[in-house]
Amino acid sequence: MSGNGKAAKRAAMIYQGAEDWLGTESKRVLLFGMSGLGKTHISNMLREGGGWFHYSVDYRIGTRYMGELIADNFKREAMKVPLLRELLMTDSVYIASNITFDNLAPLSTYLGKPGNPALGGLPFAEYLRRQEEHRQAEISALLDTAHFIERARAIYGYGNFVCDSGGSICEVVDPDDPQDPVLTALAESHLLVWIKGSDHNTDELARRFDRAPKPMYYQAGFLQQIWAEYLAQHGQTEEEVNPDAFLRWGYARLLAHRQPRYAAMAAKWGVTVTAEEVAALREPADFTRLVARALERR
Repeated sequence: MSGNGKAAKRAAMIYQGAEDWLGTESKRVLLFGMSGLGKTHISNMLREGGGWFHYSVDYRIGTRYMGELIADNFKREAMKVPLLRELLMTDSVYIASNITFDNLAPLSTYLGKPGNPALGGLPFAEYLRRQEEHRQAEISALLDTAHFIERARAIYGYGNFVCDSGGSICEVVDPDDPQDPVLTALAESHLLVWIKGSDHNTDELARRFDRAPKPMYYQAGFLQQIWAEYLAQHGQTEEEVNPDAFLRWGYARLLAHRQPRYAAMAAKWGVTVTAEEVAALREPADFTRLVARALERR
């Protein structure tokens, strides 16, 4: 429970069951779950298979809502290099991020990691500020989906729509609140589909993250809690923290923090499929049948 005292209840879904889903010519889904379990795989498959518009929340965040912040950060770094400074001051070069659906590195780079600046870390206060910018941008990008559903239909003739949400969606909503404004808006336009990972998937995600820790968004209260715990356990000041060491230490805690929030979203606002079922998908028709089974299970 979120602790808000509101009674939990199951929200109405736009498809009443498998028959309704299979019969509609306007299939609209929002995929959610931890990064690495197949959201973008499904979205790419549906887009490439034809007939589906692919909306990436992270791409929207990195272009529409944080694109200027990202580019300005690049410029600040470039201004530290005399040659680039001279070129920038005379408008002789142009600096922008080349963010794509499959390469979100510019957004991750801007979010950064807290800790020792000599190791690429940010002051914790600056890290929190950028996290808050991401929270606001993610909410806005999620609320934009209804506009893009209509845009995809009106301009391109797409009836089918897949929203590829970020792994942090569960951090910016309250699934236990039946009046949560973001979830209410999303549920009115999409079927919310959770890709649920197994213990094996969780272990593999942790191994993958350990090899290449990447910046992520954390709920502010949770982030401040684990940051304080890390400093206390390791007897370090903020400036002494190895940024990658902190991210690795906190990742398992993040997975454990998000799991019940995802589960509540699925139980009260949508349906569940497993990462194993997703891995077996080969074409859009497979996905259609999988969602139908998920609706029947519900």
